[in-house]
Amino acid sequence: MPGGQLPNRRAGQARPPLSSVRVGDLDRAERNARAQRTYRRHLVRIGIVAALLLALVAGGAALYYSDAFAIEEVTVSGVEHLTATEMTELASVPANTTLLRVDAAGIRERLLKDAWVLDVDVKRNFPSTLELAVTERTIAAVVEVPSEDALTVQDWAVASDGMWLMPIPAQDSEAGKKTSPKVYEDAASVLRITEVPYGTAPEVGAYCTDANVNNALSIVANMTTELAGQVRAVAATETESTTLTLESGVEIVFGSAENIRDKERVCLAIMEEHPDVVYINVRVVDRPTWRA
Repeated sequence: MPGGQLPNRRAGQARPPLSSVRVGDLDRAERNARAQRTYRRHLVRIGIVAALLLALVAGGAALYYSDAFAIEEVTVSGVEHLTATEMTELASVPANTTLLRVDAAGIRERLLKDAWVLDVDVKRNFPSTLELAVTERTIAAVVEVPSEDALTVQDWAVASDGMWLMPIPAQDSEAGKKTSPKVYEDAASVLRITEVPYGTAPEVGAYCTDANVNNALSIVANMTTELAGQVRAVAATETESTTLTLESGVEIVFGSAENIRDKERVCLAIMEEHPDVVYINVRVVDRPTWRA
């Protein structure tokens, strides 16, 4: 162009604006838009979930405090030594309660306070039944405990874990008539621990602390041969002189609850070799003595 000048634009013609956009800016804008859409969708979902949870909580609270699932029956299983009356008093299930509101932990805690109850499972059986599945302790031995004046003895039932279960009343007494017949049935079939030292003070629900009684229980509980089934009574005057009396009348001075398996083996060998034996002493297992 002559003179190096740009030609004049026509009158009224506007110059188009010039601009530049980087590719990265476009990508960033698109990402922000997508993020905002995703965020809004999450907000909607959270709102829906919150509304559902609120409705569930409100409905659950209304159901909890309503009379729905009222307890109409309480069933008990696994009980032989406790009577139905005793179980009802122990459980103390409140009247007009429901399976949702019942204090299962409290019922279990009350039942476990009884010496006979080793464990209990409180189950809700909808729509209207509460189940008490009880695991009872069993009588391991009957202990003849001297009275305070040492003139008489009182039979006490003791469990294998050493817990005192109950004093056993005379079966024809008023207390005996209220006692489960299973107690007397078991007491007649287990061994008796006799000659217990004066001063032994059993307490229902407490563990036995008398070393002589515990030694006798440990001996019988840990015997593994056929000799165990022949033991009829155990004299527990002192630990070292603990004496077993067999059904055949043979007396075995067993001593402490140590080397039980070896002591059993020695006794069985002596009884086999000397059928007319009436007395065996295995307190020192490697130096036994016997009398025929």
